[in-house]
Amino acid sequence: MKRDAVYPGTFDPITNGHQDLVRRAAGIFDAVTVAIAANPNKTPMFPLSKRVELAQAVLSDLPNVTVQGYAGLTVDFARQHHGAVIVRGLRAVSDFEFEFQLANMSRHLDRNFETVFLTPQEQFTFISSTLVREIAVLGGDVSQFVHPIVEAELKKQRRL
Repeated sequence: MKRDAVYPGTFDPITNGHQDLVRRAAGIFDAVTVAIAANPNKTPMFPLSKRVELAQAVLSDLPNVTVQGYAGLTVDFARQHHGAVIVRGLRAVSDFEFEFQLANMSRHLDRNFETVFLTPQEQFTFISSTLVREIAVLGGDVSQFVHPIVEAELKKQRRL
């Protein structure tokens, strides 16, 4: 039986921690769709199209990974893309409560979905998109936290 997964998030921007989780999920599942949320509750630095473009560039070497933007409920997106598993990342214990609520809500909305939690390698546990954006906006070096393509886009944003 084919096992497909959906890894949803805002990815604003995609970090080395995200990339680590996608690469590991790609080794576990037959296909992984990185689902980049439009999320109307957040004001992202990058528009959805740019976040999709950056993730596609960073993950282009993974043949079983696709990247798509979406709006609406994650379970609806996953259902449309045949993802039976939703992948979520846990960097720290503090992430667990929120992620646990999301997993239970997803299961309540559609009993066909399971959530699998992956933890990043320890060198990525402190990296968050929020911190990366803040460091970049303030002119700091983010090269150890993001792919060079993402770093270049962050530098462009800073000049605008």
